[in-house]
Parts: sequence; C-alpha cells; structure tokens
Amino acid sequence: MTSDNKRKHERIDTLNLSYICLDEDENIVKQGMGRTLNLSLAGILLETHFRIESDHRVQLTISLEEELMDLKGKAVHVKSCGGGKYQIGIEFIDLDKKSADIMQKFIESNDIAESSKVLKDK
Repeated sequence: MTSDNKRKHERIDTLNLSYICLDEDENIVKQGMGRTLNLSLAGILLETHFRIESDHRVQLTISLEEELMDLKGKAVHVKSCGGGKYQIGIEFIDLDKKSADIMQKFIESNDIAESSKVLKDK
C-alpha cells in the first residue's frame, strides 16, 4: 500500500460478477451482472445498471484464481454515475477464511503484477 493511500485494506481492479439483491425479508428484488471496480478484504466497489438500495443485502458470485466464491454483503453507499450506471460500495458480511485467503492471494499477485508493469513502463 502506498503512503498516500490511507485505506485499511489495499484495493485492486478485478472482474465481472453476478449478484442477487435481497430485501430485508430475504426476497429477491433484482439480479444481474456487474463489473467490479475494485476489491479489498473489507468489500467491493461494483458497477451495475441498476440501483441497489443501501438497506439491501447482496449475494455475489465471483471467480478469482480459478475459484468460484459466493459472498454476502450489504450495500453501504450508492452513487449514480449517469448513463444508467451506478457504483455500489458493498461491505462483506461473514467472509469465510477460505474466501479471504483466496482474495488475499489474488490481491498480492495483482499488486506484484502491477508493480512489475510500472517498472517495465519506466
């Protein structure tokens, strides 16, 4: 993590994923595909074509390191980006150790790859 990054967890760019949005009674409100803008052990920033309300829970399915992970989270902030797109900040809930280990490995390997790319570009 760079000295100007004051976040608790490193964030990296990642992949597409599928999501299911649930209301407070666990009823499916909407589902779709989204694009992850960044990922950390604490949560994910997701770009969707639908607004996800901040009181809704989200079930995510994402593939990292050839592992398919089912994750649970809650929307903590929502930003309209125009053009029918939204950025949804999702905080993970009950992240299991296996998923956390896979994410940590993915983050570290991408951090190394990004550092190598910067060195090559110089």
